Amino acid sequence: MFVKGIFVAAVMALTPITSQVAAQEFGPLERWETDFSKTVIDINEVVDVIAADQIPSNDNPQFKPASEETSIPGNEPVVALNINGVARAYPLRYLMWHEIVNDTIGGVPVAVTYCPLCNTSLVFERTLDGEPVTFGTTGKLRFSNLLMYDRKEQNWWQQYSGEAVVGTRAGERLRAIPSFLISFDLFLERFPDGDVLLADGRRARLSGTNPYVNYDTTPLPFLFRGDLPEDIEPMMRIAFVDADLEEGLDDSIAVTLPYLEKNAPFRVGPLEFRWSAGQASALDQRQISASRDVGNIEVYRMDKEEPELVVYMVTFAFMARAYKTDLEIVQLEN
Repeated sequence: MFVKGIFVAAVMALTPITSQVAAQEFGPLERWETDFSKTVIDINEVVDVIAADQIPSNDNPQFKPASEETSIPGNEPVVALNINGVARAYPLRYLMWHEIVNDTIGGVPVAVTYCPLCNTSLVFERTLDGEPVTFGTTGKLRFSNLLMYDRKEQNWWQQYSGEAVVGTRAGERLRAIPSFLISFDLFLERFPDGDVLLADGRRARLSGTNPYVNYDTTPLPFLFRGDLPEDIEPMMRIAFVDADLEEGLDDSIAVTLPYLEKNAPFRVGPLEFRWSAGQASALDQRQISASRDVGNIEVYRMDKEEPELVVYMVTFAFMARAYKTDLEIVQLEN
């Protein structure tokens, strides 16, 4: 069941976007300045859900020492960053309701992003031509994945890949920055002097709740238009390293979480996938902290002098296959 608000309404309003609609309606109705004549995707794959910025990005993030935070249960998931000696945790209890945090950490402008329908958490350097920009939510999806837009030129960017898919920069990519998706407890263990994001007052009352109750145990994804995989459950959680995001990697690599729970640490090529218990699913029960344990995932390159964190996602099989149709996924044998 999906609980109240814009997400239920979106099901009733599910419509594909044509190039004519984009040019004639989204320009005047939503005042888009995007150049819809330039795109690297089939515009009909885009689904119109809500208006831009109805899911508001957090553009003025505030933090406190994580060691002083007592209101966040230790099993709740956070996106964790460590840049130039500065460590910060961005809890999914807040990202669930904002999807983008525009921040500067260790002197680096970043967009910390989370798409609940794909469970994809990714961090990008938020610069264009060397100048910082902020990102917002378009209210549109492609293969159930968030389409972001930059507020400088209003290009549309695919959150999964960091690629501009519509607009003058179509085909360009943002630089992805390695980040963890781990429990708050594990963040405190790894970064005892780190900071944690505070709730944005606009949606503070919703903090810690999940509007997609039982989503990750349903058989089919929400608001998805495309072909579903037949050799694996579409909603199977996987750890996924995309070669397009990880420099120097020849092939994309994906492993199911049940496989990792039994076989971690798991080595494949230069990568080591690690699993540990202690992280609640953000997409199970109404209260995130009451959800089942899906474990922590970390992925490192082992062909360096020291293990080096890579850009990785913990997502669903349907999402990875929508973008990488020939992706092989390591899974338990039946």
